[in-house]
Amino acid sequence: MGNALSLVRIALAEFLDNLRTFQTLQARIQRSPGLPLPNPTRSFWSYPPSPIAAHTSQLPTHADFVIIGSGITGASVARRLLDSLHGDGHNVKVLMLEARDACSGATGRNGGHISPPLYHDYLSLKRDHGQAVAQKMIKFRLAHLQELRCVAEEEGILPESQWREVDTVDAFYDLELFERAKIKVQQYKADLPFDAEHHQVYEAEEAIEKFRLASDSVGCISWSAGAIHPYQFVTGILAKLLSRYPDDFLLCTNTPCTSIASPTSSSPYYTLSTPCGSVTTPHVIHATNGWSATLLENLRAKIVPFRGNMSAQRPGQSLTAPQRSFVFYSAAIGYDYLTQLPGGECEFMLGGGFAQDGDEGYEAMGNTDDTTYSKRIGAHLSGALPRYFGEDNWGKEGVPLELGDGTEEWAKGRVKALWSGILGISVDLLPWVGRLPRAVSGRAEPPLSSVVRSEKEDGAERLHVGAAPGEWIAAGYSGEGMVHAWLSGKALAEMILGREVEGGLGEWFPDIMRVTEKRWKKAKVENLLDALKD
Repeated sequence: MGNALSLVRIALAEFLDNLRTFQTLQARIQRSPGLPLPNPTRSFWSYPPSPIAAHTSQLPTHADFVIIGSGITGASVARRLLDSLHGDGHNVKVLMLEARDACSGATGRNGGHISPPLYHDYLSLKRDHGQAVAQKMIKFRLAHLQELRCVAEEEGILPESQWREVDTVDAFYDLELFERAKIKVQQYKADLPFDAEHHQVYEAEEAIEKFRLASDSVGCISWSAGAIHPYQFVTGILAKLLSRYPDDFLLCTNTPCTSIASPTSSSPYYTLSTPCGSVTTPHVIHATNGWSATLLENLRAKIVPFRGNMSAQRPGQSLTAPQRSFVFYSAAIGYDYLTQLPGGECEFMLGGGFAQDGDEGYEAMGNTDDTTYSKRIGAHLSGALPRYFGEDNWGKEGVPLELGDGTEEWAKGRVKALWSGILGISVDLLPWVGRLPRAVSGRAEPPLSSVVRSEKEDGAERLHVGAAPGEWIAAGYSGEGMVHAWLSGKALAEMILGREVEGGLGEWFPDIMRVTEKRWKKAKVENLLDALKD
């Protein structure tokens, strides 16, 4: 009887502890993310800073479009809007507001992977949305590899963007996880023959030899993916837009949007407030990802901020394998991801470790403080690589090189830098792209007449730009922004321009990512918590 009571007490204590954790998490994700904090941790990507890092155009009193956020989504939307409208002979004002320096959010702080989750998600996508939709989602993710390359080539920034095609390797150190992954690969290859030849399964002995993994690796799965310098890619595009459209593209860094007011009888536009003044516009475009719910209160607990952690590390002297990207799976919850830079000290860019952050990673959820990083995760990342590759394969620690390029000094040991960044986790694990229904935005839309400028106002033309005025969003990439964000931004621009047919969205854009009131009501944070446990 005594033993039974003890077991009941233990079970009750565990239940109450889990309940308190859940209640704490619920309260945290219902709070406003706030504005991005000043003085974030120093990301290795963003040094030296871009010449346009602190660019500040004169804030206009009115703009045809206002984009909030200067990461990869904002850059994609701005490029498509400006190129399309100017190609049609329209002169428009596109204003981009950024709370900190340009590209200082998640894009400039991520892992640099263009490595879409394919077989990983296919079966759940097929179960929830059907085979045709699942395949469309997979093709959408795959398209980003060549799309980003084409954009970099068109803008003349391919060398500095460091776009490259690489072999990517899912390396497993847990047999059960590996066996489950192999089943997913088999089904994926059966249903998607157009991508089947890209996925190769290697059992333990061959995986260890071919990819120079630690001796306890149980196998791996490899296919073709890519990598990029995300900060130089985005700031390079923004610099080109500023040069190409000096009068029509305005970038105001260190100018946060603090509030948005609905149209009134005296002003038929949205009014956006900033510390530098107010600006009116018929179109507000939210490209703030993890901070989306700051200005869109109804997206709280729909797009959840999540603090991720990254590092830049010198390779061991014996690790001379070709440049690849890796994802390391050693436990049921969480994974670590790795890319290698093509120049300099050929640094390893290693991120992940969120399960080491307490309460199986829940500590990171709802956390928007990127002025520091998790010391527990930092310790994990700092010691993980010799474990994954094996001490013999790693060899002696790398020796700092004197490159003489005038860049900032970094730490002299294995780990050159540690930093954090804020992701936007969608509770249904799909990005949110499209017009915001009033129930979601919480604000009235401007009348259609607000986008018709009179001859007195512009001195020349009358302009009716595409779709009716409103608020728009592309966000909630759940840590996979490099294989969702650019084409989501491109699709959003086509929606804003009213060119969905001309842009062929029906052929390549997955409708399951659209924002609808029905989807908004259905999306629950409990679904995300269940998914994290699967």
